[in-house]
Amino acid sequence: MPAKTKKEINVISKYFHKRPTTNNSEGSTNQQNSKSYAQVSKTKINTSEVLKIKETFLALNAKEINQVNNIVNGQSKPKPQIRMTTKGPSRKNIIIPMSSDNASSFMKNSSLNVANINRELRNARTDILVDYIKSDNTGIIVTTNKVAQQSDLAIIDCYVKNSNDINSLQVKDPKLPKSKLYLKIIGIPYYPHADSREKLSSSDIENVLKQNHIFDNISLASRPRIIKVSPKSDMAIVWIDIWDVQSGRNAKLLINQCFNVGNYIATVRGATMNPGVPQYKNCWRWGHSTFSCCIQGAKCVKCNGPHKSEHHREFGWCCKANTKTNPPRLETKKGKPCPHSFKCSNCKEDHQADSNLCPFWKHRFNRERHIKKYEEIHGNRSQALCSHVNGSNPQ
Repeated sequence: MPAKTKKEINVISKYFHKRPTTNNSEGSTNQQNSKSYAQVSKTKINTSEVLKIKETFLALNAKEINQVNNIVNGQSKPKPQIRMTTKGPSRKNIIIPMSSDNASSFMKNSSLNVANINRELRNARTDILVDYIKSDNTGIIVTTNKVAQQSDLAIIDCYVKNSNDINSLQVKDPKLPKSKLYLKIIGIPYYPHADSREKLSSSDIENVLKQNHIFDNISLASRPRIIKVSPKSDMAIVWIDIWDVQSGRNAKLLINQCFNVGNYIATVRGATMNPGVPQYKNCWRWGHSTFSCCIQGAKCVKCNGPHKSEHHREFGWCCKANTKTNPPRLETKKGKPCPHSFKCSNCKEDHQADSNLCPFWKHRFNRERHIKKYEEIHGNRSQALCSHVNGSNPQ
């Protein structure tokens, strides 16, 4: 709609607003208040008002007349909002970052540790109880029956760091999980140095964010990603992911803020979330979550065998002796890591299934490319695998 027509619509709509009448009786007021929510929410079109608008503005089409009618009745369309925040893990989980050796030692007596932590929490007269403990790539995750408070985190932190099984110097403070929020920074030069063709790097962006006060208390969820505005442009768009709560409290303080990058002024904008295609850490396939995985057990990330990745050395067939193979396979000596190499279960190339060299990992934000790649590699099984990538669960 032209700007002039919008202005005319806003002006003329003032004359169609109904003024409240003072002659309404008490009975009619009670009858109006007794209407149900469904009756009140239904939009009633007044034919006489629509005809009056049409007679006043002969050039308006049906859509523009409907817009004026909505303004008259106070039914203006709300401004669309972009989805910036992903739904993070449950806040009943307590993340305790530590080294893999500490996590393995602590998990050997996990049931005893759960009982001891619950005893400490009961002594402190808190309602929080630990359901179970599991290990993760970052450390251990303590799952509770309710969302823990700071006092509860302090009790759990004290117990874990005082445990005899781990080194307290390699254990970080516990924290509650947050959601990932997506932002972008515009107005940044792709070549930050005037006398050099050196490209802007993620390290440069991280240093700029650390030096600026508006990013204080902001934690990055991943390294910044940099792309050119266009192939022939000298400007860049920087995509950053931050940890935030579902309401976007930290992002609201950042959006539309400006800061200096050399002689340029950069601006922070909200970005539509694109978490990409997920890779499940149990079967190492792409495109489905934990709850839609059909595999009952676990698959090894290295050999794709029916065992967990950390048990590959004990259960992997490649490290066991086999005299029937040609040439015969010798047993790997105990205490030494597995020396064998395998092909990725997804792309069939020479790397592990979780490697960043995998083409599926490189194009994890391109769902269509994932589907086509599965069709090329897996042939007859592509229908089931593509349904995984599309987010459904194959029968």
